[in-house]
Formats: sequence, C-alpha cells, structure tokens
Amino acid sequence: MSVAEKLCKHIQDLPESLQAEVLDFVGFLEAKATRQSGGHDYLTQSEISLALAMQGMEDEALPEYSRDDLKGEF
Repeated sequence: MSVAEKLCKHIQDLPESLQAEVLDFVGFLEAKATRQSGGHDYLTQSEISLALAMQGMEDEALPEYSRDDLKGEF
C-alpha cells in the first residue's frame, strides 16, 4: 500500500472537522515546498498563516450592515 493510499484510509476515518485541518496542513506543506524550491510563488510565513486562517471563510455567512451601524463617516 502506498503512502497516499494509507493517508486516504486514515483521513476517511476522521471527522470532517479534522479532515479540514489535514487539508489546511497540506496547503501549508505545499506552500513551504514551493518556497524551499525557490519557486516564483514565494510566500512569507505571515502570508501562509493568513491564507490558512482564512481558508473556508468564503463559505461563511456575512453579517449585513447598514449606514446606522457606522460610528463615523470618512
């Protein structure tokens, strides 16, 4: 059994929330490998951290604000 097959088996047994963490970590490893290989897609650690922290946020419901919610106008 290959490493990829073993990973798939273990990941399938995890709850979905932990599967999402595994996916986040894979993204981190990919970014790290790109950075270490001298790829043109160089990302700083803060950019990687921000990208991982924001991953999946596009699926979250956004709050709805009105002009009444503003504390001041610019």
